[in-house]
Amino acid sequence: MTLALCAVLAALPAAPAPPPAPDIPFMQESHRRYPLQSDEANDVRAVAVHPDGTVWAATRAGVFALTAGGAAWQQRMDASDAGPAFAVAVDGRGEVWAGAWNGLYRGTRSLRRVPGIDAPVALVVADGAAMIALGPDGRWRVRGDGVEALTLPSARSLHAAMPDGTGGLWIGTESGLYHVIDGGTRWLHSEKDLVSASVRGLAAGPGGTLWVGCLGGVSVLRNGAPAGRFTPREGLPSVQVRCVRRAPDGAMWVGTDLGAARRDGERWAVRHSARWLVRDDVRDIAFGPDGAAWIATGAGVSRIGAVPMTLAEKAERYRAACMARHVRPPGLVEKCRLRVPGDLATWAPRDDDNDGQYTSMYLAMQSYRYAATRDPEARDAARNAFRALRFLQTVTGTPSFVARTVIPSDWTEMADANRTFTAREWAVEHIGDPRYKRVERRWRPSADGKWLWKGDTSSDEITGHFHGYATFYDLAADESDRREVREHVRKVMDGIIADGYVLKDIDGAATRWAVWAPEKINQDPNWVAERGTNSVEILSFLKTTYHMTGDARYQERYLDLLRRHGYAANVARPKTLNPAWRTHIDDELLALAFPSLLLYEDDPALRRLYRRGLDQWYAAVRGDRGPYFNYLYGMLTGANPDPEASLFSLRDAPLDLIRWTVDNTRRDDVRLAHTPELEELETSRLLPPSERGVLRWDRNPWAAVQGDGGATESDGVYWLLPYWMGRHAGFLAPPR
Repeated sequence: MTLALCAVLAALPAAPAPPPAPDIPFMQESHRRYPLQSDEANDVRAVAVHPDGTVWAATRAGVFALTAGGAAWQQRMDASDAGPAFAVAVDGRGEVWAGAWNGLYRGTRSLRRVPGIDAPVALVVADGAAMIALGPDGRWRVRGDGVEALTLPSARSLHAAMPDGTGGLWIGTESGLYHVIDGGTRWLHSEKDLVSASVRGLAAGPGGTLWVGCLGGVSVLRNGAPAGRFTPREGLPSVQVRCVRRAPDGAMWVGTDLGAARRDGERWAVRHSARWLVRDDVRDIAFGPDGAAWIATGAGVSRIGAVPMTLAEKAERYRAACMARHVRPPGLVEKCRLRVPGDLATWAPRDDDNDGQYTSMYLAMQSYRYAATRDPEARDAARNAFRALRFLQTVTGTPSFVARTVIPSDWTEMADANRTFTAREWAVEHIGDPRYKRVERRWRPSADGKWLWKGDTSSDEITGHFHGYATFYDLAADESDRREVREHVRKVMDGIIADGYVLKDIDGAATRWAVWAPEKINQDPNWVAERGTNSVEILSFLKTTYHMTGDARYQERYLDLLRRHGYAANVARPKTLNPAWRTHIDDELLALAFPSLLLYEDDPALRRLYRRGLDQWYAAVRGDRGPYFNYLYGMLTGANPDPEASLFSLRDAPLDLIRWTVDNTRRDDVRLAHTPELEELETSRLLPPSERGVLRWDRNPWAAVQGDGGATESDGVYWLLPYWMGRHAGFLAPPR
C-alpha cells in the first residue's frame, strides 16, 4: 500500500476493516459448439447422453452420435433409412432408442429398425424395463423383442411424455396434459391447472413436484394439483417454452426460443446469444456424466459445462489471452479483431482511437498486480506499457503533444483513415456538431518512416495517461523508472499549461475534446456538459505532476484554478445527471482522475471537497454494481461498498472475451426503458454479467443490445484491473 493511501486511510474515522473475500473455488461455466455436417443434420430435435459420455442427436437428417472427447458426429442410421428423427433416449441397460419418420429404432452403435412399428414416432420414454413409443397414429410398449400396441388416450399433437413413477404416464400435448393411469385418464387443460393448454415439456422437480412447460411459462404441480408457476413475471425469459429438464445437481432447466433458463432454487440464470449457444432456439436438453448440459438447437448442439476455478486462476486465463493476442507493437493494449467472427484462430491486431487510455488502464492493472504479488514479470509488463505510452509522445516529434495511437507504417487498414471533406460534407458535420473539428489528415508518418501516428487526441487519452503514470510511479516503478516518468509527465504538463490548458495539435489548434481552459469550461455553453469532469481532470493532472516533481508552480496553478476560476464549485458535483448529457464515459474518466486528488491532497478542506465530489459520482454509479467502481471508491474512502455484488460480478463474468452480440430486447422478463441514459434502449433492471455483452467501464451495462457480433475480442483488462486493485487494497484475498 502506498504512503499516500496509508495517509488517506489514517485520516478516516476508525472502523473495523472487513476481512478480504476469500478466494475459494466457484463453478465457472463455459460453452463449446458442436455443429453437425450439414444444414439438415444441424436441425436437431432431441439429444440424449449415454453413460459412457456419447451424445446422441435426433435430427432432420437422421440420428447422429458424438463419442466422448470426439469432435465429429457420425451417422448411426442406415443410409436407406436416414431421414427425419424426432426423439432419442437411452434406457437403463445403455441401449439407444430413437423415434423417426418411419418407426422406432434401437441399438448400441448402429441403430436398427424395430419390427412391428410402421408409423412416425414422436416420443420415446423409458418405463422400467420397457420402452414406450408414441406417435400421432399409435402408441407401443417394447419389452425385450416384443412389441405391444397400447391405448393411451390423449390428443395426437404430442410434445412430451414422462412416467409418473407409479405405473402411470404423463403425456403433454397441444391440447393439454394427460395423466394416464390404471382405471382412467385425467385431462388438465384449464387455466386454473396450467399456464396454458399447450404443454411442451415435462420434468420431475424438487420435492416430488412435476414441472410442466407450457406456452406461457411453467406450471408446477404437486400430486396433480397446482403448486406454483413461473412466467416472465417470475423471471422466465420467454413464454415460448420448448422443454423442461432437471440437472443432476437439482437445478431446473427450461429451454425456450430465447435460450436456456436455469433455476437453482433462488434465481434464474439465462444462457442465450452466441456466447452460450449455437443458436437461441432450444429444442431439448440432456446432461452428461460430468453434469454438463448438452443443448439441441436448430443450428447444432451446444455444451455448457462448469469447472471449479478460483479468481486467481481466472485472472491468469484472462492475462494469458491478453498477452497472446492484445499487446501489439510498440506495446499498446487493446481489443483484437477476428477476421471470422468468433474464431480466435483468425485474430489480427487493430487500432482504436482510445489505445492510449486503454493501454494506461493495462499499465495501472499491472502496477496493482506488482504491488499485490511483487512478481517481477508484472513490473516488466508495467514498464513496457509506460514506455509505449511515452512513445505516443516522442513519435510525434513535438515538444509535448501526445498521439492518440500509432500503427506500423505498412498497415493498410486503420480506423478513421485520412479523408478530405467537400464543402457540402463539411457543412453537414458542422451543423450536426459545431464543436466537430475538421481534421482531414488524421494519420502522419514518423520521422523515421516506420510509424503512422494519429492526432486529434482526446481528453480521455490524457486522463488515462496521467492515471497510468501515477499508479505505475507509486506502486511498481523503481527509482530509474520514476526519473523517466517525472521527466515525461513534466513535459506533457508543461505543454498543456503553455497552450492555455488545452492540448494543441500540430495545426496549432486545440483538439476536439482536450479542453480544460476556464474560459471554455466556465463560460462557453457548448462545454457545460463537461464542466465537472474536465475540471476534475485538469486538477488531477496538476496534482499528479506536483506529487512527482515537487515543483511549486504546478501546485500554484492547481490552487489558482480552484480558487480564482471556480473549479472548486465544479468538482463538488462532477457527475452530470442531466439526462441529455449523462454518459458512462464520464463515469470512467472520473474514476481515472479522482485518485490523484484524494491520494495526494493533504489539505483537510480540499479533501472534504473532493470527498463530496467523489460521493456524488459514486451515488450515480453504485447501481451498476461493478467491482471497478466499488473497489475504487472503497480504496479512496476506507469503505467496502457492496462486496457481495463485486465478488458476484467477478465470478459471473464469462471466460469467453469475444464480444458476441447479446440482444435482450426480446426477453419477456425485462421491461425496456431509457434510464439511466436517454440515448440508448436499456433494460429496466440490471442483468448479470453472464447475460450481457463484454463491456468496459465506459459503456452502459444497462444497454439492451451489446456487442459487435463476435468481430472483436476484449483484452480482459476491464476485469483484471478491478481484480488486482481489489487484491492490492485488501478487498480480495489471494487463493489458498
